Amino acid sequence: MVKRHRLSAAAARRIALAAQGFGVSRPNGGSNAGHVKRAIERLGLLQIDSVNVLARAHYLPLFSRLGNYDAEHLDRAAWGRKSQRRLFEFWAHEASLLPLSSHPLFRWRMQRAAANAGDGKGKLHEFRREKAAFIGEVRRELADRGPLAASELSNGGERRGPWWGWNDGKLALEWLFFAGEVTTATRRGTFERVYDLTERVLPEEVLDLPTPAAEEAQRALLRMSARALGVATEGDLRDYFRLGVADTRARLGQLVESGDLLPVEVEGWSKPAYLDPTARQPRRIEARALLAPFDPLIWERARTHRLFDFFYRIEIYTPLAKRKHGYYVLPFLLDDRLMARVDLKADRPSSRLLVHAAHLEPGVEARHVAAPLREELRLMADWLGLEDVSLPRTGSLGRAMRG
Repeated sequence: MVKRHRLSAAAARRIALAAQGFGVSRPNGGSNAGHVKRAIERLGLLQIDSVNVLARAHYLPLFSRLGNYDAEHLDRAAWGRKSQRRLFEFWAHEASLLPLSSHPLFRWRMQRAAANAGDGKGKLHEFRREKAAFIGEVRRELADRGPLAASELSNGGERRGPWWGWNDGKLALEWLFFAGEVTTATRRGTFERVYDLTERVLPEEVLDLPTPAAEEAQRALLRMSARALGVATEGDLRDYFRLGVADTRARLGQLVESGDLLPVEVEGWSKPAYLDPTARQPRRIEARALLAPFDPLIWERARTHRLFDFFYRIEIYTPLAKRKHGYYVLPFLLDDRLMARVDLKADRPSSRLLVHAAHLEPGVEARHVAAPLREELRLMADWLGLEDVSLPRTGSLGRAMRG
């Protein structure tokens, strides 16, 4: 029987924060492309989301860790010229930006998709079975005319409805994307994805990297998850790159046996956990950050509750009358606790960061949070290029920030 060491809840929280990059100070004098690159490598990926209330989701985790950084560094790494390319898009934790070095680790997933045997994306697998010939036509058109958005295909078909009511052309491109045959060349206008053949987008030295066996790649992804999380349950590790249950369980025992994961028991956690043996275990965390809903620190809501005793859900899709905290709410991290949450919107026509509401967590005093939160909001406004911060007039935290 494997012996499990014990960790206090506070120690686990500090380990998790340090693993996510909150155990070090932000760069002095501004950040550069190197800071952006290292931050992404630490996290392993950035989740992409189309919501643009403040800034698109992939930009915000870097702001939380680096402060007022230049988002152009990320744009060039993600969608710049082939020689500048440092990231690629793929389905990892939902749609994600990933370091190019991780491309070989996802080829098993692409291969399963190509064989119509992958996990998830059932709609795409069904479409491929029914319209393989049409997908071939779309690929040939992309090869002849690319790069192309789905709206530019000569025979894309009619949309089936709003939002995810994709037409046949979009479904064909997304299947080719999932199978690794095409990738994102750039993004246009309203963040529309522009596709091209993978070999025309990604550098040759990346495509020439050897492809590991699926089992080896899954072990590598779980090690990356452990480094990014610090301490985690099986479910946490599996969720980070959305690995399958059977694949994860098969690899965890191997990683424990090799010493790549250390079994631990965490105070208050109902399930066994695993510790990254290289994880920092700081005695104190001094941090200050506004966290986007899709930040890797908090995107798994059960883990967020377990680590911080903080119940969080995004209420974008909740009817207005049933919202408790607001439309686009960001938790506020101060040192090693989530102490407040703010409902924010970038009002670009008036050049203001609107703070619709500010809520304290139970047991937290407004005077302790007001000044650092106000400073962080001012920093966010500067980063977004907004002149003013409009603070709420109601609530103890809102009044304390205004005073």
